Amino acid sequence: MSTRLLPLLIVLMAAVLLALGVPLGVSVARAEQQKVVIDRIDDTARFAALAQFVTEDGTGGSRRTDTDERLETLQTELTSYYEVYGIKAGVFYRNHIPMANAPTTWFLPQSGEVRASFDEALLSRRSHDPEQVWPWQDGRLVVASPVIRDGDVVAVVVTESPTDSMRSATLRGWLVIGAGEFAAMLLAVGAALRLTGWVLRPVRVLDATTHDIATGRLKSRVAPAGGPPELRRLARSFNEMADHVEDVLEQQRAFVADASHQLRNPLAALLLRIELLALELPEGNEEIASVQTEGKRLARVLDDLLDLALAEHSQADLKVTDIGTLTAERVAAWAPTAEAKGVRLVGDCPPTTGWADPVTLSSALDAVIDNAVKFTPRDETVRVAVASTGDAATVVVTDNGPGLTDEELTRVGDRFWRSGRHQNIKGSGLGLSICRALLAAGGGSISFGHHDPHGLEVTVTVPRTGTAPTEPRQRDPRA
Repeated sequence: MSTRLLPLLIVLMAAVLLALGVPLGVSVARAEQQKVVIDRIDDTARFAALAQFVTEDGTGGSRRTDTDERLETLQTELTSYYEVYGIKAGVFYRNHIPMANAPTTWFLPQSGEVRASFDEALLSRRSHDPEQVWPWQDGRLVVASPVIRDGDVVAVVVTESPTDSMRSATLRGWLVIGAGEFAAMLLAVGAALRLTGWVLRPVRVLDATTHDIATGRLKSRVAPAGGPPELRRLARSFNEMADHVEDVLEQQRAFVADASHQLRNPLAALLLRIELLALELPEGNEEIASVQTEGKRLARVLDDLLDLALAEHSQADLKVTDIGTLTAERVAAWAPTAEAKGVRLVGDCPPTTGWADPVTLSSALDAVIDNAVKFTPRDETVRVAVASTGDAATVVVTDNGPGLTDEELTRVGDRFWRSGRHQNIKGSGLGLSICRALLAAGGGSISFGHHDPHGLEVTVTVPRTGTAPTEPRQRDPRA
C-alpha cells in the first residue's frame, strides 16, 4: 500500500509546490524587468530635460553645430552613458534626424520596436511597457520619452538596453526559488514518509497478525501501535474478534476431545457385550460379524477424533532433525506391511536437516505412507524421496495407485472426506487431516498432486531453519 500511497502524496505535494513556484518565478522575472524599465525611464527623463535647452530644431535639414555648448553637453552625457552601461541612447527630432546619439552610428530604424516606441512618444506619451524578456530569450528593452518645449513634442529620447544582466538576475532568482522548492520537496518527502509510516504501521501489523492466525497461530494478536484513531479501534476490534474465535474453537476442540474420550468407554463395553453375544450365536453369523465390524470402525473414528483434537492443541517441540534418517526409519517400519500387501516400498533418504518435531513428523509420515500403501495395488511401487529445496526440506511420497481427480484433489485432507471409489477400504477419513494438523504445529505443510502416469504425489514440507515457538500453535478446525 505504501508504494501506492507515497507516490500519490509526493505527486500532490509536487503539484502544490509547482503551483506556487511558477507564479513566483514569473513575478521575479517581471520585477527584474520592471526595475530596469524604471531605471531607463529615469534616464530618458534626464536626457529629455537636457534636450529641452538645445536651440537647434533640426528643421529644413539643418544640422547641429559643435559650438553649441548645450548640445555638446547632451552628446557627452549620451556618450558616457553608452560607454559605461553599453546602452544605446539618442535624441531624435520629429523628422528622425538625430540631435545627439551614442554611438554616433546608431539611427532610427524604419520599422521594429524602436520605431514603434518613437512614434508612440511623438504622441506626447511614454512608450508602452516592453514585452517580458525571459532568461532564454536574447531580447532588448526599448524605452522612449518625449522632449516637450512650449507644450509641443520637438524630439524623442530613445534608449535600447541589452538584457544580459537582467536575464542573469532573473535566472539567479529562479535558482534560489528552485533551491527553496527542492528543499521544501525534500522536507515534504520526509514528512510523507513519516505520514505513510504512521498510517500504515498498524495496517502492516494487522496484516502480519492475520497471516499468523490464518496459518494456525491463533494466539497471535495485534500489538498496540500508533496510527489514526480509526485504525487503533480496528486493531482492538480485531483482537476482540480473535479472542472470540479462539474461545469458540477451543470449546469446539474440547467438546470433540471430551466426547471422543467419553464415548470410548461405553463403546468398549458395547463391543465386549457383542463379543459375548456372538458366543451364544452360531459361528459365522453374518449379522453379528457386521455389527462387530461397524463397532470397530466407530472405535477407530473416535480414536482418530481424539488424536486430531490433541494434534490441533499440541505444542511442537521443534529442533534440528535429520529428516533423511527419520524418513528412512519410517520406511523400514512400514516395509513389512507393504510386503505383506505385495507392494514395493522404496526409499531414497539422503541426510537432510530440517526444523521439526521428530515425534509429530514421524506420525505425519506414518499417515502418508499408510495411505499410499493402502491404496496401491499389488505389484506396484510406493516411493519415498527426501530432498532439500532452499529454505525447506521435503519428503515426497508417490504411488502408482488409482490417484484422484482434479476435483477430488481440492478436497483431499478434509475431515471425514473419502473418495466415493474407496468407500470399501478401511479408514475414517481423518488420517490426512491429522497429518496436516501435526505439520502445521511445527510450521510445516502438506500438498497433493497427480503422479504420472497414474497415482498420487504427496509432498511433506518442513522449514530448514526456525525458532522454537513460545506458545501453542493452534489450527482452525474448520480448515
